[in-house]
Amino acid sequence: MASRDLTIAVDAMGGDDAPRMVVRGAEMARRRFPDMRFLMFGDENRIRPLLKRRRKLTDITDITHTEDVIKSGMSVSEALRKGRGSSMQLAINAVREGHAAGVVSAGNTGALMAMAKLTLRTLPGIDRPAIAGIFPTMRGETVMLDLGANLECQTRNLVQFCIMGDIFARTVLGNVNPSCGLLNVGSEEMKGHAEIREAASHLRELSGSLNFYGFIEGNDIAAGTTDVVISDGFSGNIALKAIEGTSHLVTRFLGEAFRSSIMSRLGYVLLRRGLKKMRARIDPRRYNGAIFLGLTGIAVKSHGGTDAFGFSNAIGVAADMAAQDVNGKITDGLKSFGHYRPAPVAAEAAAS
Repeated sequence: MASRDLTIAVDAMGGDDAPRMVVRGAEMARRRFPDMRFLMFGDENRIRPLLKRRRKLTDITDITHTEDVIKSGMSVSEALRKGRGSSMQLAINAVREGHAAGVVSAGNTGALMAMAKLTLRTLPGIDRPAIAGIFPTMRGETVMLDLGANLECQTRNLVQFCIMGDIFARTVLGNVNPSCGLLNVGSEEMKGHAEIREAASHLRELSGSLNFYGFIEGNDIAAGTTDVVISDGFSGNIALKAIEGTSHLVTRFLGEAFRSSIMSRLGYVLLRRGLKKMRARIDPRRYNGAIFLGLTGIAVKSHGGTDAFGFSNAIGVAADMAAQDVNGKITDGLKSFGHYRPAPVAAEAAAS
């Protein structure tokens, strides 16, 4: 079995164009990380012919055959009941068993989160894992969590998300003193529900260790007002889909505008280089790869409809997470906060 340090377990059957997209993405990732190795899980009869065309990739890839696949429309409960031998579950098992540094899948998001949480468990001091993603902003890049793992969050979850986001921004994005903001319906202190107001109060108490900015609104995400954006999964997922939809809308409108007349087409020729730079900067494939922060192992979710370039970037996220030992630093960071767990607010106590 390959060394764990630079080995990535891949669910080769996850995604709209799997396994072709997965294999091509692994080939692209290999060029960026020449010391990387792969454990691919899926239908060997479909994977092997694709590998044969890529000799260098073949030499660094081990295939574990299975015909069981978690389908995109499968419910979480069904995936957990029937998916023990699936390509997704076997890839996650490879991380738990120490054969791989991380797992990457473009398959069913709910199933991946549930399987990863049950198999890998959460880090000490973390109640729930969060889905984190990186966004381009006017000031650079911002990490946002949670993007959909936890539709409802208690105060302590939001505080823990902020601590994890702070450590991620320091280690992966290279921010020395990242600022953290809580996504809310307004910046005033009295705005928002009880849990988010209570979380803000606790985060202000940690001002000596965390650079807590305060409440931010939806328009602050693209502005890059803070380096870390914290929200519950319900709000975060809506924000994510709104950002993706706006990006596609702007790209479409620009295309239509430049095709609208001869003069517009001439203008496109003059602006082509600048537009190419803009397109590259906002290309969602560059930021593909949502991270399940808070688990004992590295798990990265690729967009199911991405292409090989996007999937290679998701693999790159897992590799960077491993290289920077983000989980180890989160564990150390939580220790420095004393596994900070604020007491439940009244609404939480009543719910429990």
